[in-house]
Amino acid sequence: MAITGINNSSYTSYYASNYKNTVKKTDSEKDSTNTKDGNVTTSTVELKTSRPGVTKTEQIKTGYSNVNDYSKYLQGKYHYMNIGLTSMQGIPTTVSVSSAFLQKCMNDPEKAKYLEENLAAIPDCTKDTINGCLGTVTNQSYMIDANGNIIETVSGTNDPDGKIAKENAERKAKENREKEEKIKEKRAAKKAEEEKFESKRAKRQTEKEKNANVSGNEDIDIIEGKTKTINKAVNYNSSTINIGSNFNSYS
Repeated sequence: MAITGINNSSYTSYYASNYKNTVKKTDSEKDSTNTKDGNVTTSTVELKTSRPGVTKTEQIKTGYSNVNDYSKYLQGKYHYMNIGLTSMQGIPTTVSVSSAFLQKCMNDPEKAKYLEENLAAIPDCTKDTINGCLGTVTNQSYMIDANGNIIETVSGTNDPDGKIAKENAERKAKENREKEEKIKEKRAAKKAEEEKFESKRAKRQTEKEKNANVSGNEDIDIIEGKTKTINKAVNYNSSTINIGSNFNSYS
């Protein structure tokens, strides 16, 4: 059973590493006593425990016709199997066994023996996990796959009271506030620059319009001056013509 703990610490379960050797043994059957109830066989066998070299006498059942009945039998002995989240040593824990592996075990005494040895050892493995991992274990899971491989996943923390997390959150919040302030300052500076540019543009536009008005007034004065000069010339010429006419009329 490969177990990964806090800070990547790991160790290997005796049971999983010896699974292949276990299922190959047949002489253990010589030590078992079998009774039958229909198709179900009850065998009295010696099961390994979580302590090296220590065994215990236990009855196991095989010969079930379906996985559902076999699962009910196992859950009667190991209540934590395939029920979702439960608690071991105060730690949220899940223990799941593949249906494919249950099917292999329900009619194979050696595989069934291996499975029950490991299911029975899980509570002690949890104690070892808690004692062997640095920090505080927050949750764990055991998974037995279709081939009988057992994987334990452990999550933990070195900050159970949340002090480090709180400090990190405060530091992050401060950094975010500083970033927001810098963004606000940049936006304010950009807005001031835009307002300054707009003010200059408006001033230039006003001066341009003022200059255009002055130029227009000068043009009107010149035109009026020309008009007056022309009128005087016309009047003068008209008088000359009239005088000429009168003079001729007396001649």
